[in-house]
Amino acid sequence: MRRDTDDTEPSGPEGEAGLWPSGPEEEPALTVGRTAALVGVTVKTLHHWDSIGLVRPGGRTWAGHRVYSGDDIARLHRALVYKEIGFPLAEIVRILDDPDVDTHDHLRRQRDQLVERIARLQDMVGSVDRMMAASKRGMRLTPEEQVEIFGADWQPAWVEEAEARWGDSAQWAQYAERAAERTPEDWKATAAETEALTADLATAKRAGLTPGTPEANTLAERHRASISQYFDCTHTMHACIGRSYLTEPGYTDHFDALEPGLTAWLRDVIFANARARGVDPETAVWE
Repeated sequence: MRRDTDDTEPSGPEGEAGLWPSGPEEEPALTVGRTAALVGVTVKTLHHWDSIGLVRPGGRTWAGHRVYSGDDIARLHRALVYKEIGFPLAEIVRILDDPDVDTHDHLRRQRDQLVERIARLQDMVGSVDRMMAASKRGMRLTPEEQVEIFGADWQPAWVEEAEARWGDSAQWAQYAERAAERTPEDWKATAAETEALTADLATAKRAGLTPGTPEANTLAERHRASISQYFDCTHTMHACIGRSYLTEPGYTDHFDALEPGLTAWLRDVIFANARARGVDPETAVWE
């Protein structure tokens, strides 16, 4: 008795090539295995699509094996397009079997959607490329330019130390992307703004401005905004930074050289502003 199955490909010269005449005077048809290789799916997938009526091979070999005609292959390609777009299989069956569906118009609309999707993906690729480049380049200034812009006390090695410490954080990724897009002129403007802010902080401390007053909170917000040029700094993060000013080396020397006691005063200003925004600076954590 002849076994009727698609799991075993037919043998013989034509079967080895996967091509079989589907009947007298008819065009050659493709076996299940050859069809799967041609369209890029598995034999199991073709069997499933056959079982649900999505694409059924319309021919048989003399040995009883099912084969796909040219029309069957065309239907397969159409089904693959709809599947790639995101249509569920049941919906694809309905579209392919509905005689009232204008196939050309439907495919044209789906093509437009694919073009839009490709454009969005290309934009995403561009964003990823920029982030990758930014993570490699970081600050696009030579050590000499860094010292010229940020002053003689600036240490170019600080950037490398910061990357080693925070390089895996989302905030460093933001900093790297933004820094890579800045020109030397941008950095000069940033340095000037920072210098002006520091001078205003020192003047306010010298004048006895009390932390928590509206004027002090305004200075705290300016300070937070200056940090947000590098990464999005929340009030919680700002409180953590203020707390670090008295625990991390270097900050006290920097600020107190401008005005004695400026470091502790700035910490208190940041803390008071954070409390006004509903943040407990003593227990704030980086997030």
